[in-house]
Amino acid sequence: MATRWQDQAWSRDIWYSGKVTRRRFLALGAAGGALGAAMLVPAPWREAFGQAKPYKIGTLQPLTGAAAAGGRMALVGTELAVSRINRAGGINGRPVELIVEDYQSRPDAGRRKAEKLATEDKVDAHEGGFLSNVCLACMPVWEEHKIVNMIGVCLDTTITTTRCSRYTFRPFDYAPAQAAAFAPSLVRMGKKWFIAYADYSWGQSTRDAYAAELRKLGAEVVGTIGIPLGTADMTPFLSKLTGQFDGLLGIFFGKDGVTVGTQAYDLGLTKKYRWAGDGAIAEATNLPALGDKIEGFVGINRYVPVFESTLNTPHHKKWFREVVELTKKFEPNGVAPDRYVQSNYEAMNFLKLGLQKSGFRGREDTPKLIEALEGMEVKAGDDYPQGDKTLRKEDHQAFTTEFIFEIHNHTHRIVTTIPWQKTVLPPACSFA
Repeated sequence: MATRWQDQAWSRDIWYSGKVTRRRFLALGAAGGALGAAMLVPAPWREAFGQAKPYKIGTLQPLTGAAAAGGRMALVGTELAVSRINRAGGINGRPVELIVEDYQSRPDAGRRKAEKLATEDKVDAHEGGFLSNVCLACMPVWEEHKIVNMIGVCLDTTITTTRCSRYTFRPFDYAPAQAAAFAPSLVRMGKKWFIAYADYSWGQSTRDAYAAELRKLGAEVVGTIGIPLGTADMTPFLSKLTGQFDGLLGIFFGKDGVTVGTQAYDLGLTKKYRWAGDGAIAEATNLPALGDKIEGFVGINRYVPVFESTLNTPHHKKWFREVVELTKKFEPNGVAPDRYVQSNYEAMNFLKLGLQKSGFRGREDTPKLIEALEGMEVKAGDDYPQGDKTLRKEDHQAFTTEFIFEIHNHTHRIVTTIPWQKTVLPPACSFA
């Protein structure tokens, strides 16, 4: 029998294990301590909110299964945003009640949990998601029930292109923009590339984006290989990477990022070829396990936990400290934020701003909420520590600053900063 996420050590004193049919996430105070409230309202605010009806926000996250480590960090971002919102007086004078569902890293479970949030919990909006195949499986649910879906992590290209939905927004980057930002650097590193990728919707669409961009710049993709999610021994796949090419481009995340980084090193591939890829391979949470084996890796990410370039700001430093303090609940020394914390935190703040601007009362105002979010531009600040960004009207896709980095002495070192304006590609969406 699978272990429930509420019963795991990292969730103790942070999450409230209420009734199985109605699990509510517990907000934390400024110092990260459990507040013991039934709703997401810090005790000092309960009286101030009075009888105000809360906004019910659902969040689907993989808190168990293959993507649990990333899901845990994603939930930290959402929780931190909601905690700050409620401490500041809520949204339009109403508190936020966050209803958390663990979809166990499985698309079938994700769709069932989405239906539950829509029909039983009657959420006003959804913020979250992590695995792209689960996001894609749930998008029809949000559309059927006319619920705005603010994605927190999912990167599959088709979410805002061929499968776009008027109800779904992605307030962070996507693979085509990353590839456009990173490909010039890759071509300077080498003209021939082999791509190894996580063999599911995100990895496949990201592979295609990089292959197209590299070829556009005159480089050659000599081969690709997909490796199933959760593969503990990747050596049978990686051993097939032989021949004459310049660089190995990896597209993996989470535990699989550690596995591919470790085993590619052990096979000598990262010495024989230039080693580069998606920044999720070298997230801060992966670096301790990778150790010296990730030295020299060149990656791209929308967020890296350093105070350099456009991230050297007071609001980023403040937010960074808050995340580290919060994560001390499951890691004694705390955990530096990663892109999963960042994007969920900012996604919740996009939703907050949309609810404010639209005067949202309930699902009957969903069209007003959509209109308020379309074309929204935000500036770097406490709510958006990653930086300025815009949420395009035509496809509900955002564009963000990208950071090209190298791992040096076990830490990220920003090599190049690409402004979001240089990552914009034409929309490829047609809302039904």
